[in-house]
Amino acid sequence: MLDRQRRSFLAEGPPDAAVRRNRIDRLLAMVLDNTDDFVEATATDYGSRSKSAALFAEIFGMVSTIEHTRSHVARWMRPTKLMRGARMFGLRAQVEQSPLGVVGIIGPWNFPVQLTVVPASAAFAAGNRVMIKMSEITAHTAELMKATAPKYFDDDELAIVTGGPEVAAAFSSLPFDHLFFTGSPSVGALVQRAASQNLVPVTLELGGKNPVVVAPDADVRRAATRIAQARMVNGGQVCVCPDYVFVPEDRVDTFVDVAQATLRTIFPTIVDNPDYCASVNRANFERVVGLIDEARERGARVDSVTPDGETLPDPATRKIPPTIVRDADDRMRIAEEEVFGPVLMVKGYSRLADTIDYINARPAPLVAYWYGSDNDDFRHFVRHTRSGGVARNDFAAQMIPSEAPFGGVGRSGMGAYHGKAGFDTFSHQRTVVGSDLPFSITGMAALPFSTSMWLTSSLALAWARRRNRRRLRKTR
Repeated sequence: MLDRQRRSFLAEGPPDAAVRRNRIDRLLAMVLDNTDDFVEATATDYGSRSKSAALFAEIFGMVSTIEHTRSHVARWMRPTKLMRGARMFGLRAQVEQSPLGVVGIIGPWNFPVQLTVVPASAAFAAGNRVMIKMSEITAHTAELMKATAPKYFDDDELAIVTGGPEVAAAFSSLPFDHLFFTGSPSVGALVQRAASQNLVPVTLELGGKNPVVVAPDADVRRAATRIAQARMVNGGQVCVCPDYVFVPEDRVDTFVDVAQATLRTIFPTIVDNPDYCASVNRANFERVVGLIDEARERGARVDSVTPDGETLPDPATRKIPPTIVRDADDRMRIAEEEVFGPVLMVKGYSRLADTIDYINARPAPLVAYWYGSDNDDFRHFVRHTRSGGVARNDFAAQMIPSEAPFGGVGRSGMGAYHGKAGFDTFSHQRTVVGSDLPFSITGMAALPFSTSMWLTSSLALAWARRRNRRRLRKTR
């Protein structure tokens, strides 16, 4: 499959803007023409997942990003001309945005449509062919994608691969021109290791424990409501969900009370509620329940928002109640692992500096949240912490602008996409220089060496040395 795509790519050469836009249009049509089927498939994979939420987050959420990419393809493709003044003398230089070739995309299970289609649109914009490995955990969605794609694409343009861990390992080992992975840091490390055998460059969109700071000047009630709602998006199975919250010590109880009241209002029932998102499979259900149980056994205060008359967690439906954990310490797994479930840790603080120190002592998260004013405290927080993005007063606000790069840093990922960042990720900046000068510029470095070359170089270096010393004196 890879060989077929590569042969087709080399035979065609870099496609023009019209072809790239057409591929993006067909990709978007593949999703929009079959929206109901994709929403139904993801609900089947989860067992219980809000179809309205899936429609908004899985389908609608990608449209503006893809449309932005489509509308800018021609502009991003234009070469950058260098040394314009030298053109009149016969020296022409430019940097071309060259397609890489064949891009491999390994998709996750939490948003299996959006998180494969959006990077594919960026790869098409850059002029590449695409192969997608769908997650085996959301098998119904994977099979639907595999059955639907051939109606819109030849397999030498877009090919869908399904299968289990063995297929994923083989896919990661292929000599792609670029490999794009969305998932956990532990699996991302395996993907990068496999890709390194062929020196394949990788983009890793990972996760982490996303911190939230509720500022001293924040409206705690409003912050608690928004944070509680954000934690429950897709049942907490989102890489940008808030994971733990710092609240001023004297307002922790108020925060927890409001958060619990919000969750009770949103979820009057859970077990039979089709809008309450279940854990995607038994393994994730048991892992999250295990984190909660261990925290409770080790002395943490655990409060579950369970509707009257229901028994939760429920293995049959794989539903875990919204849970707030206080007094967790660093000995507990829940303090170190990304929860990826409906659990929120709450910590009190007395000094903002302590929250920054705590965040910086841990791997950089995908997003850091701040609830409060855009003041000196917030700007200090942004300057002195490290994260993939920063959002203030709203969930995933850093993803609202379609042109904004999205990606992690450190353990939360490498590389970015969305907007021009995605186009650049899947392009090679290829420098093309031609000379019609009657002499060779670089030939001066070859034998025989002339006295004039020595004198010219010496004078230029003397001038550079003098200029540099002058700058240093000015700085001192």
